[in-house]
Amino acid sequence: MGLTPLEGLVMGGRTGDIDPAAVFHLARVAGMSIDEIDHLFNRGSGMKGLAGDNDMREVWKRIGAGEQEAREAMDIYLHRLVKYVGAYTAVMGGLDALTFTAGIGENDANLRRELGERLGFMGVTIDQEVNETRPTSRASSPPRTRRSPCSWCPPTRSSPSRARRSPSSEPLPAARSRI
Repeated sequence: MGLTPLEGLVMGGRTGDIDPAAVFHLARVAGMSIDEIDHLFNRGSGMKGLAGDNDMREVWKRIGAGEQEAREAMDIYLHRLVKYVGAYTAVMGGLDALTFTAGIGENDANLRRELGERLGFMGVTIDQEVNETRPTSRASSPPRTRRSPCSWCPPTRSSPSRARRSPSSEPLPAARSRI
């Protein structure tokens, strides 16, 4: 993080990456003050601004009901995820595993599934059975060793929502960075 937590992905109420000229445009055209723009970027943007709600469970319900605004917001969210995974994969020279963290990463099987589909061109696959498994509380139980999704992948103690390269792709060298 630099000076602001705005950089990066679209978040619940934050913009994520944004063209700096948007500040000038909002001040000149919309007549917004710096404080109003700050509030908009930090609390009124992201999924809340795009879909009208920053609770991903509600956004998925609305997508299920056929609401186009919610689908477009999710597509923007996923577009940014693909952009960042692709960029970091390129910088690191490859990808061994994709780890999902925090509330959405840990609890949103739909998001993990759709992201895996969009990253399929990189050989990423999501084990659907494991993806649908809700994690147990880490505070009350140690990490469980999970079954391997392919013959060349050893069992791991990672998140149940891990993504791996397709078993049909060449095995990667052992010494690679992880995202």
